Amino acid sequence: MLDNGKQRADLDAVFRPRSVAVIGASDTESKIGGTPLYYLRSRGYAGRVIPINPKAPEIQGLPAYANIKDAPGPIDLAIIAVPASLAVQALQDCADAGVKGVVMFSSGFAEIGEEGAAAQSQMQDIARKSGLRLMGPNCLGFMNIEEKIFATFAPVVKAGVAPKGRIGLVSQSGAFGGFAFSVARERGIGLSYWITTGNEADLGFAESVEWLATDPGTDVIVGYMEGCRDGDGLRRALDACRKAGKPLVVCKVGKTEAGAKAAASHTAALAGEDAVFEGIFRQYNVLRADSIEECLDIAYAASIAGLPSGNRVGFYTVSGGAGVLMADTAEAHGLDVPEFTRATQDKVLEMVPFAGTRNPLDITGQVGQIPGASRKALGLITADGTCDTVVSFISAAGLSPLGLEIAEDIAAVRAQSPDVLQVVSTLPSPEFRKAVEAAGVPVFEDPNRAVKAVAALARINRGFQRTDTAPDAQPTPLTVPEACTEPLALAALGKQGLPVVDFRHVATAAEAGQAAEELGGRVVVKIVSPDIGHKSDIGGVELNLSGRAEAEAAGERILAAAGAKAPGARLDGLMVAPMRRGVAECVIGVQRDPTFGPVVMFGLGGVHVEALRDVVFRAAPFSEDEAHAMIHEVRAIRLLTHPRGSDPADIGALARLLSQVSQIAAASPGLESADMNPVLAMTDGALILDALLLD
Repeated sequence: MLDNGKQRADLDAVFRPRSVAVIGASDTESKIGGTPLYYLRSRGYAGRVIPINPKAPEIQGLPAYANIKDAPGPIDLAIIAVPASLAVQALQDCADAGVKGVVMFSSGFAEIGEEGAAAQSQMQDIARKSGLRLMGPNCLGFMNIEEKIFATFAPVVKAGVAPKGRIGLVSQSGAFGGFAFSVARERGIGLSYWITTGNEADLGFAESVEWLATDPGTDVIVGYMEGCRDGDGLRRALDACRKAGKPLVVCKVGKTEAGAKAAASHTAALAGEDAVFEGIFRQYNVLRADSIEECLDIAYAASIAGLPSGNRVGFYTVSGGAGVLMADTAEAHGLDVPEFTRATQDKVLEMVPFAGTRNPLDITGQVGQIPGASRKALGLITADGTCDTVVSFISAAGLSPLGLEIAEDIAAVRAQSPDVLQVVSTLPSPEFRKAVEAAGVPVFEDPNRAVKAVAALARINRGFQRTDTAPDAQPTPLTVPEACTEPLALAALGKQGLPVVDFRHVATAAEAGQAAEELGGRVVVKIVSPDIGHKSDIGGVELNLSGRAEAEAAGERILAAAGAKAPGARLDGLMVAPMRRGVAECVIGVQRDPTFGPVVMFGLGGVHVEALRDVVFRAAPFSEDEAHAMIHEVRAIRLLTHPRGSDPADIGALARLLSQVSQIAAASPGLESADMNPVLAMTDGALILDALLLD
């Protein structure tokens, strides 16, 4: 990863090369070795271009060399476009020649099976030993739009190039990346870089994103992900974007089991558990989108307008119906739609008596008959102090003869109130679009897409604005007892300072009765066994017992049931604990994810975790601030904050417990998984009632 200046400089040489060699260069522009040579020559690249081909002294009008070691140096970047059987040697030749970076188009490696994977492993060894940076194999390359570097054979470039802009795009899939490039080009969305990573033998998605986070010409990053092999690297990249204040919008596929399997077989990517990825994205303020068009909507709006200062949105519309549509969409996506001040409403009504003024401001189509009213009304609501963003719906006026005059009005209002974002929805002429974008106002044809983009920008801004303190020092690693039972697990967690229920571990039913008498009140009696996971399934739990006699009788029934229904299980007596009641039962879990290491899960108990899978994840460790955010992401949060017939749960205590668990998980390499279920959320604390630990 980019943990020192040299590594950054190495990637600068890859993405901003002063010289490019093409190994396997061809005179035929349509061939894989001819296309990048043609692009570099015809699109205005200012550096040296060196064809490499042993069969021709000249290719596409340039002197050619038999081997890259024969070519005049230094060479920053080499493009390898040869059959798989020649690719490893070509890479070694690049390493011997001191080439700093390689883009390998060649396919037939890890994506096809073990033999290809072995050849790809050789490439990794060459890159690591030489310090050369390798993109691919099996990739479509990259483009540096500003410097006109087209290290790609993607046919989409022949149809035209996306305009220069401040959005960097990184895709693990070449074909999908080509589609995204085409969408950006057709919509006039400006790009800084377009990068595809293929099989990621060396340079991958995470490091490319991290490099863009340091690039002064990139303000927003869009990513298409299929999987991740380097969880630590990805977390560093996401953190780099967060620290740089650069929005990162990701389309991550593999949400479903079928999708995950498909991703694993494509570009040799590994798709992880989607809920974990979702948690990681939220943890690092990554906005996840469902499609590349949604990604580009959000990135386009951010690159033109920036981020809003808050969550409040106002609407200016020439159509009452469109206003209602936008307001509905706003509330459905978490935006606030406040009423404009009475003073502002009265001033609008003085100009346009028939206007609807609360919010949305329905100025009606007749506003065009009142000179100056459109600019003044828009300026009034923008300066009203009630909104952070104003979305204007002006129908097809962007195509009308008055379009440029309306664009001037919008630009003037944007300049008057620069702290309030402006977004406009209309069918625009090219001139209208150019004028309002120059003023920092993005244009959307569909008002719903405009509102959804604003909601996404507001969510990103909230993430950047959230304060987050570092977690406390790591605790002593937790040691999982052998043949760990519930009493042993609770005792181990208690030694770590976690709040666990008081309990008694006894050998016989008679001792269970005595323990119940000592504890007082109503109790629960459970079987203790390292071999019985679901105690209730075999009659191994009885609740709400009162006094010695009831507890002793329950103990006898439980021991008999365990012996009959789990005859091979090791039995270690009974556990007696007081019945405790609170606001709601929760579940806290730890698992060692193959990509991200220890991750912590939180959810509400019962049907919410079993049937609805209403749980959220975070990578360990994390602070109490992050734990608060995590808790409020569960869909059933109102069961904690607005319970029927009870005061709300102590969310602070739950957050402290979650953060403590995360720190223990991070400090305990021997802990494979933990299940704290239920955890009782109370009005004055949180309590672990049951636990299971595995090493």
